[in-house]
Amino acid sequence: MRWLLILLFIIFAGLQYRLWFGTGSWADITALERKLAEQKVINQSLVERNAVLEKEVYGLKNGLDAIEERARSELGLIKKDETFYLFLNNK
Repeated sequence: MRWLLILLFIIFAGLQYRLWFGTGSWADITALERKLAEQKVINQSLVERNAVLEKEVYGLKNGLDAIEERARSELGLIKKDETFYLFLNNK
């Protein structure tokens, strides 16, 4: 009877070790839940960025205003009969 009690205690201790310290332990699950929450935040920011890029692509494909604005700001293009002024800050 005593050996059975010792055997049951060893089995119980082994199961407790796995629960608290082994693979799939409480600490492991908590860390995975924390990583999941962080990844959800990252994914949400990427979804928002993709929505902005989709709007920009749609504007470039379907509207001349967006193309003109981009050409003016990035390439410095001007229309015919426009005058270009460049102001320099001399400090």
